[in-house]
Amino acid sequence: MTTLLPWPPSMNHYWRRVGPRTLISREGRTFRTSVCALLGAGGPRRPPAGGRVALAMEAFPPDRRRRDLDNLLKPTLDALQHAGVYEDDSQIDLLVVRRRRPDRPHGHVAIRVDPLPLGRCPLCGAPMHSEN
Repeated sequence: MTTLLPWPPSMNHYWRRVGPRTLISREGRTFRTSVCALLGAGGPRRPPAGGRVALAMEAFPPDRRRRDLDNLLKPTLDALQHAGVYEDDSQIDLLVVRRRRPDRPHGHVAIRVDPLPLGRCPLCGAPMHSEN
C-alpha cells in the first residue's frame, strides 16, 4: 500500500535553536501533525511492531528547484515513527528514495513500507534476491 504525504520541510528548516536547546521547528511540528492526522495516529501500532522493514519513498517536489534528497529523510522518517507506522526508524534495513517530476503545486512524497524479506522491489516490481 502506498501512502501520499505532504512535502516535508527540509532539514534546514526542521530544527531550531532556542538558547542551549535544539527543538523541532513550528514547520516540523506542523508536518508531523499532518502526517499523524493522515495516518490516524493514536491507535494501535501497525505491524511490524518490532520487525525489520523496507521503506520506499518517491519524492515529487513542489517545483523544479535543486534539492538534496537526503534533506527529506529525517523529517519524513520521524513523522512516520510518530504516527505509529513502526516503533523506531532504526528498524529500516532497506531505504530507497527516488526523485520524480513535480506533479502537484505543493509537492508530496509517496511512501511504501513493507516487512522484510521482500519478494519484489518496492519501486520497480523486479524479483528480489534474499541476503542474510
